[in-house]
Amino acid sequence: MAGQMTELAPDAGFGGKNAKLKSALLQHKALSFAGLSERLFGLLFSGLVYPQIWEDPIVDMAAMQIEPGHRIVTIGSGGCNMLTYLSAGPARIDVVDLNPHHIALNRLKLAAFRHLPSHKDVVRFLGSTGTRSNAQAFDLFLAPTLDAGTRTYWNGRDLMGRRRIGVLGRNIYRTGLLGRFIAASHVLARLHGVNPADFVQARSMREQRQFFDDKLAPLFDRPVIRWITGRKSSLFGLGIPPQQFDELASLSEERSLAAVLRHRLEKLTCHFPLRENYFAWQAFGRRYPLPHEGDLPPYLQASNYEAIRNHADRVAVHHESFTDLLGRKPASSVDRYVLLDAQDWMSDRQLYDLWSEVTRTAAPGAVVIFRTAAEASILPGRLSSALIDQWHYDAETSSKLGIEDRSAIYGGFHVYRKKA
Repeated sequence: MAGQMTELAPDAGFGGKNAKLKSALLQHKALSFAGLSERLFGLLFSGLVYPQIWEDPIVDMAAMQIEPGHRIVTIGSGGCNMLTYLSAGPARIDVVDLNPHHIALNRLKLAAFRHLPSHKDVVRFLGSTGTRSNAQAFDLFLAPTLDAGTRTYWNGRDLMGRRRIGVLGRNIYRTGLLGRFIAASHVLARLHGVNPADFVQARSMREQRQFFDDKLAPLFDRPVIRWITGRKSSLFGLGIPPQQFDELASLSEERSLAAVLRHRLEKLTCHFPLRENYFAWQAFGRRYPLPHEGDLPPYLQASNYEAIRNHADRVAVHHESFTDLLGRKPASSVDRYVLLDAQDWMSDRQLYDLWSEVTRTAAPGAVVIFRTAAEASILPGRLSSALIDQWHYDAETSSKLGIEDRSAIYGGFHVYRKKA
């Protein structure tokens, strides 16, 4: 039945529910260097990775121009963008993810909008820190409404024996693979005499620029940091697999990512006012801004609350691959596709299989958006002309919106439109 929830194992790993994730990540023999890198990344990626998605939803919305009646398929990740899309009132959103921890988080966020009493309660539950009552809110309002697998997951225990749901009472955004990576980056910077958290004291873009030039930029010339950024495993904490590292390293003559990361950190800190960039707040403040400090993510803003709450039942969350889900859909049945950066991981065969299903299921005027580690689209030269010729690459919109992406992580944002 469409929208039926797949149960989660309480402690899913590569041996269980994460077998799908494993098969997607591993492309080389285990004893090869590439194979070892893939398996290390897979081990790290098998837990919660992104408590917050790091693709700018405002850019996504501008590219897709969602209308009532549109049917969307998107990768879930941290779930924030899927909720933002709901504010436009699409007919249906299918969310897919191979990581069972992301599945549990997406379902929890949807339940919060459906069943918590008010907008303030949703913000307290998903956007605040140090709110111990969130566990009680889960028990009272959410747990009875969840499917058995998701309820078991959040009632399960972490490595310290605490209920998983307790993280919503502390600071979920300091957890997960990305949260730990940011924490490690702060420690490394502090060892070099810089406290990244001081950045949130900036009161103008001039002060933001000064902090970057005086404090952050010089870090990338430090020998230890240049050595670290020359290792593939150093960026696994950002969710960047070995394949993406190679794409990024190709931008640098030294095969080190120091220069690339410096450029992208400059965009994050200097190109957008801090008040308007919750990605910068998470990177430096490790939290969302308070009302007097700046804007919350779109899905937590009061102006979008009613629309998201009213449309939350239009979402189905699936623990499977994008390609497998599309394989069950009729021809011409999807209007918008959101692939995040997943194609950077794919082999040529996986890419062909994906775009065969995308092309088959695309409705007239369908739009596909995705991001890449490097600047250029990865599709030319990898897809057959029979597939790629059915799509128009909107280079102008891609370039314009890529510049506007406040997360600043990716090198390229790409928009493809189905030809008539």
